[in-house]
Amino acid sequence: MSTSVTVAVLASHSALDVLDGAKEEGMRTIAVAKRGRERAYREFPIVDRLMVLDDYSRMVDEEIVSELNAAGSIFVPNRSFAVYVGYDNIERAFPVRIFGNRRLLRWEERVGAANYYRLLDEGGIRRPRTYGSPDEVDGPVMVKLPEAGRRVERGFFVARDGRDLMEKARRLAERGLIRMEDLSSAAIEELVVGAHFNLNFFYSPIKGRLELESIDRRIQSNLDGLYRLPAADQLELGIDARYVEVGHEPATIRESLLEKVFDVGYRFLDAARRIVPPGVIGPFTLQAMVTPELDLVVFDVAPRIGGGTNAYMGIGGQYSSLYFRRPVSTGRRIAMEIREAAESGRLQEIVT
Repeated sequence: MSTSVTVAVLASHSALDVLDGAKEEGMRTIAVAKRGRERAYREFPIVDRLMVLDDYSRMVDEEIVSELNAAGSIFVPNRSFAVYVGYDNIERAFPVRIFGNRRLLRWEERVGAANYYRLLDEGGIRRPRTYGSPDEVDGPVMVKLPEAGRRVERGFFVARDGRDLMEKARRLAERGLIRMEDLSSAAIEELVVGAHFNLNFFYSPIKGRLELESIDRRIQSNLDGLYRLPAADQLELGIDARYVEVGHEPATIRESLLEKVFDVGYRFLDAARRIVPPGVIGPFTLQAMVTPELDLVVFDVAPRIGGGTNAYMGIGGQYSSLYFRRPVSTGRRIAMEIREAAESGRLQEIVT
């Protein structure tokens, strides 16, 4: 492996998976942390160099960019990088090699010209119906908007119809959980009831193939605790369900559904290639519901490494061994792609 390549990552979200995978492939590592949130990256000895910043906005400072480039960094983007640094900065003010397509990151949003609904529609992938305003709602919906205090967290709630939506929104706003003004830009989706799966894919330009690495499910607070209570207690307590992602757990899907899993994976790959060339490079996650009719409905998209990949550090994704004859985590799969590209002189194919 060329010692001129260092794997760098913002120290949050799925960073431990990325760092662990890089060390498994014999690479040097850099973690960029915010002061006060660096503890885990000091405790676990997988970080060769820890850069601690007062604020993530400093990522685009010339001093930081120069240090990353001097180390020969390839930066692996995660959700925290996209949220805290910002799409405009990532695309225009961060001249560091990024693993994957940096222009695809902004397509994770639900609003604006660049949104994942367009990608799903372009690929002919079934998704929940969306509503332009509460007045249009004619059935059960999931409402997605930022929390009032922590703007990076999504204040999801379920409503029976448009009237119930407004009543619940006012109640949540009175409790300080959401802001009523955010309703105008909220994503209001048809409520699809089914089994939830995060499908973690990887597209390899070096091997020219799409891989299904793993599947996981979210653990959310306080939803996880709420649904463990008997129905009578849920009704008596009157607790509003919240959907704050706090962890993930591995899952498998019945083999007869893998045909549909690969179908949506390839459809998304083709759509991204047409709309945001060169399309997907490396990991991406499609979050899907499986209905009782065994249809896949994709309700969320992560065009980068998913947070659930940390569930497979050290043990590898449950489907990855079907490709490599050994289990491989997504973090290690990224490092393997970087290593193979470096050794074959093809790094330009996997970075932007």
